Amino acid sequence: MQQVQKKELPERISWARSIIFAAGFFFLAAILVGQLPGYIYLKMTAASLEGLQQGLFSLAVTCLAGFIIVFTVVSLFDPKPSIPPAVFTGLGAILSVAGLALSLWSYFNGQYFPNFAKPEMYISPMLGGQFLWFQANAIDLLMVGLAVFTVGLAMIFYAALAVRESRTEDRRDLGTTPAIRSLIIAGSTLVVLSLLAYSQVSDQGLALQIVGGNMKEIATGIKWVNLGAGIILGTAIYLTMAAFALRLHYLMRPVRQRTMPALYAVGALGLGQTGGICLVLAVALYPLIGGLHFVPILGPYFTLCARQSAIPATCTFAQQGGYLVDAIVTTNAFVILMGAVWAWKSNRNLVVVGSVVTVATIAGLTLLVHTAPDQILVSMIFCAGMLIMAVIWTSVGRREFAVVGENNLGCLGQWLVMGTCLFIYLGAFAFFSIAPASWEPETAPNIPFVPGTVIAPPTTNPAAPVMPQTDAVVMIILMGVLAAVQLYFLTRNRYKV
Repeated sequence: MQQVQKKELPERISWARSIIFAAGFFFLAAILVGQLPGYIYLKMTAASLEGLQQGLFSLAVTCLAGFIIVFTVVSLFDPKPSIPPAVFTGLGAILSVAGLALSLWSYFNGQYFPNFAKPEMYISPMLGGQFLWFQANAIDLLMVGLAVFTVGLAMIFYAALAVRESRTEDRRDLGTTPAIRSLIIAGSTLVVLSLLAYSQVSDQGLALQIVGGNMKEIATGIKWVNLGAGIILGTAIYLTMAAFALRLHYLMRPVRQRTMPALYAVGALGLGQTGGICLVLAVALYPLIGGLHFVPILGPYFTLCARQSAIPATCTFAQQGGYLVDAIVTTNAFVILMGAVWAWKSNRNLVVVGSVVTVATIAGLTLLVHTAPDQILVSMIFCAGMLIMAVIWTSVGRREFAVVGENNLGCLGQWLVMGTCLFIYLGAFAFFSIAPASWEPETAPNIPFVPGTVIAPPTTNPAAPVMPQTDAVVMIILMGVLAAVQLYFLTRNRYKV
């Protein structure tokens, strides 16, 4: 009798789950192909290379911190673990204490290094620098402290998971457990409340009231306002980060032999190499541009120097150099994203793990690049929001919206899909429009937003005070509610795709 092999049907998922994946990939494409290359171009062609050097160090520290966390996961949860959890617990405790101490010390005593106002910073000056060839404010110590603190907490967290897992043989994917849901709800609530508070109370206006209306001391007031708000938003960030780490752990656990190589590839080949390249460029930036300037033809074409007697201290990259690096970064990111689309069907574990880890890294990078006193408050809100998206994306990676009763999409379903995508798109524009004026032209606001409905920002002209505008926050809430309602109906009706 002839045997006929039954053809496997392609996997079907609900439209709700597919929209979440689409929103995640759209975010990755917007950041990696649009925002990041533009940021590098702006910093390269600025009048001073201070921002570029700080940005390169932030990129290097973020990527290397991500690589260390990935190495911790691989070492603890490999089928044959090589390092006992106690080692990571002890090392994580040391790093956590050291990172927290460095963060607090730098926050109150001087955020940037070298500080040439201090005589002890004049060490082996060369190439226009006072500390070796480094220019003033080259390294952000607060950024380094936050990264070290986060790595230490991650080591302790994953070591505790490894100890708990060693006591049981259960390797199931538990899904989005009540603990994960509680962490997401708590973190999201803190972010929403902070966003509402920020729209009502201007940080600069509150800082001015703290120092008794003395404009000369407003910087001190800003520090205390940022510290108070930072504790709340920092709690939200680490709660959401814990939810993401736990959800990713459960997602990988049943298929660890297939996901561990993918995770290690993302960490070593992606984060590790990128961090190493950025670190070398950050350290060698001034010698590099100083040597490049004297190369015939290429030097005058790619570099600009204000004074020939101060090279490379007064040098920056010409627009041609910025265009070249912009094209390289954009092309690499585009190739990686197209490769993810190609590998989606054949190697979905690699794509999902790589994508959610990349989103979490971008969230950390957004915070660590923008730690200036007038930027850190908003960057923490952005970081927490991106981590929430990463948790949701990781949650649907388990097929929690798998189709049970299949319904054709129909006319109503098509309108629900289009409306949900539109609301997410507009809400994202409004969310990133809360960036203050100090972010321009890196992030230009699309929706008007000036905080301070209750406590207005200070003004130098009493005849023309600054008028608060909270359109962006209102739009975020409205678009979020509408998108959630439509996503609920897409989930409830189990539309197939």
